[in-house]
This record gives sequence, structure tokens and C-alpha cells, in this order.
Amino acid sequence: MKNPEPIMETIEIIPYSPELQPAFEQINKEWVIQHFSLEPFDVMQLENPEKHILSKGGAILFAKEGKEIIGTVGLVKMEEGVYEMIKMGVRPKAQGKKVGQMLVKAILEKAKEMGAKKVVLYSNSKLEAALNIYRKFGFRELVPECGKYLRCDIKMEIEL
Repeated sequence: MKNPEPIMETIEIIPYSPELQPAFEQINKEWVIQHFSLEPFDVMQLENPEKHILSKGGAILFAKEGKEIIGTVGLVKMEEGVYEMIKMGVRPKAQGKKVGQMLVKAILEKAKEMGAKKVVLYSNSKLEAALNIYRKFGFRELVPECGKYLRCDIKMEIEL
């Protein structure tokens, strides 16, 4: 029987390590700058994820194809049992390969391992491809808090 998605077999999900910080920063800055503008919290998290994400009980995962990092996603602990999915980005040349779906699935599994009961995310209504992925996994829309992030006009959550 033929595998309908052979490309996914060549992509692996790996955890953060310090030598991957430049890829985390580059992938995310690229898409944020393309659609919005960097906010101070972006710069802090992207330039020093060990301090601003990992040391606070978070996690970062990467999608790797061959030797190249093609996507990333993070998780930040907000409170006991509640995590925020952050910084999901896929390199333009890897879009359309279901990398975003692989990253969402992997980060939700990681959240469960870390004791999450709920995962929230903030996004923007013009990022339709990402929103479709989130909905596919069962995220539902909520009213976002005013001023949490300048570029975000959508809040979503999923109960785990």
C-alpha cells in the first residue's frame, strides 16, 4: 500500500538545544516581520529562549528535514496546568508539507507530558492557514484580553 504523505517520513521533531537558538530566532523573526512588527517580548523570547521560555517551565520543539531546521513552536507556562503555545513558524520553502500540523501535534503532546490541562494561543485573523490548523486540532476561539499582544486579535484554547 502506498504511503499518501511520504514527505512527513523525512521530517523529525526534535527538542530545543542551545545550538538551535539561531534557527528559532530567524524562523520567527522572518514571519513576524513579514506580517507585523517585532514587539519587545518577541525580541526577548527569540534572542534568549533559555531565560524567557525554558527556565520558566516552557519547551521549544523543532521540525528538522535532513540537516535543516524548517519549523519551530514553543510553549510557555502561564499558571499551573495552563500553557500558552507560542512562536510557531515554518520556513516558506517548507510550507505545504504539513509541518505546522506536525508541530502542533507534537507541542500538544509535550504539553500533556508537562501536566497541561489547557493550552491557549494568540493569533491574528489574517493568518488563516495557521488558524485552520488550530481549528483542525480542536482549538476554539475566545475573546482575547485587550492589549495582551499588539498583533493579536484572536485567542484560542484547547482542553487536554
